[in-house]
This record gives sequence, C-alpha cells and structure tokens, in this order.
Amino acid sequence: MKTHAIRFEQTGGPEVLRWQEVDLGELAPGEARVRYTAVGVNFIDTYHRSGLYPVPLPSGLGMEGAGVVEAVAPDVRDLRPGDRVAYATGPLGAYAERQHLPAARLVKLPVGIADDQAASMMLKGMTAEYLLLRTRKVNAGDTILFHAAAGGVGLIACQWAKHLGATVIGTVGSEDKAALARAHGCDHVILYDRENVAERVRAITGGRGVPVVYDGVGASTFEASLDSLSPRGMLVSFGNASGPVPPFPLVLLSLKGSLYVTRPTLATYVATREELEASAHALFDVVASGAVKVEVRQRFPLAEAAAAHRALESRATVGSIVLEP
Repeated sequence: MKTHAIRFEQTGGPEVLRWQEVDLGELAPGEARVRYTAVGVNFIDTYHRSGLYPVPLPSGLGMEGAGVVEAVAPDVRDLRPGDRVAYATGPLGAYAERQHLPAARLVKLPVGIADDQAASMMLKGMTAEYLLLRTRKVNAGDTILFHAAAGGVGLIACQWAKHLGATVIGTVGSEDKAALARAHGCDHVILYDRENVAERVRAITGGRGVPVVYDGVGASTFEASLDSLSPRGMLVSFGNASGPVPPFPLVLLSLKGSLYVTRPTLATYVATREELEASAHALFDVVASGAVKVEVRQRFPLAEAAAAHRALESRATVGSIVLEP
C-alpha cells in the first residue's frame, strides 16, 4: 500500500527531512495498520534526526501518534478496524499518513480523550507518570524542582506534581513562559537565564535544597541541578535539550552531599504490556479527572515537519506540538 511519510537519509539539521511516498507492504503477524489523525513532536525526534541518538539510515521519524485502525493481521485479537488508538516509544515512523505498528504497543483511547490531545500527551504524559510515580515518587509535602516547566513534559508534570501535594519550583526562559508555568502547577518560577537557579532554590527552601530535581535540559542545567539538591537528593536526568551532560567524576556526588543521579528512559518503564497499560491508564485518569489539562499549543502540517523542528529547537514553543496529516 502506498502512503506518504517524512524520511531522512543522513543526520543533520531540520533540512534533512524529506516528504516521500513509501510502500507499507503487507501486514506482518501481530501488526495493525493505523491511519494517523495526529502525530506528536518530541525533543527525542531531534536527537534521532541529528544523530545524537543514532538510528539505522535511511529512517522514518517520530515516536508518538494517534489515529484509527484500518486493518489488523489475522492473529491480532484485541483490536479491530475502526478502533481509536495511540502509541508512544516506537517503532520510529509516526511522521506518516499511515504506519504498520505492533498491536501490543497500541493503547485504545477512551471516549473522553481526543485524538490530537492523545498525540500531544502520550509520550510526554507517560514520561511524567514514570518520573513522578516510579523513578523518584513524589509525595505530599515534597518540594521539587522541574526544569523547562513550560515545555511539553513540564506542563503535564508540574500539574501532576501539584495534584500529588508537592510544592513545585519550575525553571523557564521568559516572563511569558513563567506565567504559563504558574498557571499549570508551579508555586515558584525561576528565570534560568536571569537568576542563579541554585541560589533561588536554596532561598525558597530555607537553605535545605530539594530532595529531587527533574532535568530534561541536560548540559546547561546539570551543575545547577546538583547544587539545588539536599543531602542524599536525587537528580533525575531524563533529556538533553541543551546537549548531553559531559563526563564528571563520581566523587563530585559525595562532595555535594552523597547525591544520586539516574538517567531513565520511558522505553524501559513501559517495556511490558502491563507497564504500558498501567502508565497510559494512569495518564488518562488524571487527565479525565481535570487535575491535569493537556492543550495542543502549536500545529503544523505533517509535510512541514522541518518547520516544527526549527520551532522546537529555537525554544520558542510552549507545551505540545502536533503534526496534522
């Protein structure tokens, strides 16, 4: 079957992305053909495109989308044509009109979740779930620091952490983003390019620091993240928006208070079908309850994925970006 997709044959900037006709071929055992109605854009997509996270080339791109099942392989029992579904974490190739996907990685969408909402929140929302509930569980009364609080993950995670009873400190890059962060769960907002983040955190916490920092920014925030932690605190480094964290001596962690650092990925936290369903349903439930509001804030035609990447990497965007086939 012929369809269209974004492909790239070499790594580089957004200009390497090409809109091409592709042949899907026949469904393999265990697969479903999904016609996308909305496709999510995430920072990890730029890592694949740039080569920071190498993938075999040529390649498709994108790890999150929502749509309608058009066909299933004969051995697929839990899905049928017409089902509304979403997925995140791979395989690559969501920047497409259609894709063949393992049925076991698809999650049925409940009535109250719109397609574009699902495409904008599956990867980011399940990331927030595993960070806050399983990597370092946020408890009522905790004070936490979340970098890039006005980003796609940040807007979801800060609302969720507030719902869990935490005091939330967020970092942002502008006054507009600060207002957005405050409206989405942040009790305190730090403008990282105008203020000393660690000093502000210490001031807010009476000198104690925070027990956990969630950092998806990477190189530019790593030192401030460590310096914001209380003794035996944990830095959860889950992304590299500003570039990868450079090597550092482990003794640094002891000098700064017997600290912990972890580098988790969503893929390992939803590796089994049970974990995937539990994470997705926790996300659906917290959104359906109204405690976490998910809004699509930028839309681009699918064929203009390069423009979406330029906007994302410029840090001009807030919240979620969706590509529309």
